[in-house]
Amino acid sequence: MTTYFIQILQGLLVTLGVSLGALVVAAVLGLAGAAAKLSPYCWLNWVGDIYSTVIRGVPDLVWMLLLYFGGQILINDIFEAMGYRSGPQINPFVAGVLTIGFVYGAYMTETFRGAIMSVPKGQSEAGWAYGMSRFYTFRRMVLPQMVRFALPSFTNNWLVLLKATALVSVIGLADITNLAKQAGAAARGDIPGAAIIFMAFAGFLYLLISTISLILLRKAEARYSVGVKRGEF
Repeated sequence: MTTYFIQILQGLLVTLGVSLGALVVAAVLGLAGAAAKLSPYCWLNWVGDIYSTVIRGVPDLVWMLLLYFGGQILINDIFEAMGYRSGPQINPFVAGVLTIGFVYGAYMTETFRGAIMSVPKGQSEAGWAYGMSRFYTFRRMVLPQMVRFALPSFTNNWLVLLKATALVSVIGLADITNLAKQAGAAARGDIPGAAIIFMAFAGFLYLLISTISLILLRKAEARYSVGVKRGEF
């Protein structure tokens, strides 16, 4: 059994890599989407609304299958039309990172939009009055303040994103879930209840990452809330 547990632990690195990579993609897309929805230009508002609405309205698994397998078929068709046998193969790790990041960028869009709107508008107006550009005002005045408002929702999105990385097992990536499933199938005849044991171990690893994440993000929330008076009930 030790060998199987070690193999599943190796998948932990893949899960963490996909999670952190997807988080970066989601944060970038979230900021871009929030900027589009808060833009004074109507066409950007439409782009932001369509992105957040359509992506959140379709299951994550559908997007994973559509973008990975559908994308591969599209690439092959394009290269075959150009006279090649087939196109380059999509890397499962890259596909997992980009797909999950693309999906959760829509959720981050709403997180960041709400956080930006929570910052008093007078802060931005003061920056503009001092001659700061919109970008400089956002970076120096709005962004540091919006972090406090965004962190609670950001934490929830991160925890859901972390669990969603289990979907990369359907495209063959050797993550925690995939390796636990393989270990359970391989040891089924030798170890009673092998599938349950190894899946329970996989669940424990996800819970461990989630717990550590919660501790770190709560510390960050406490740090950004220093000096903020909280209401008493």
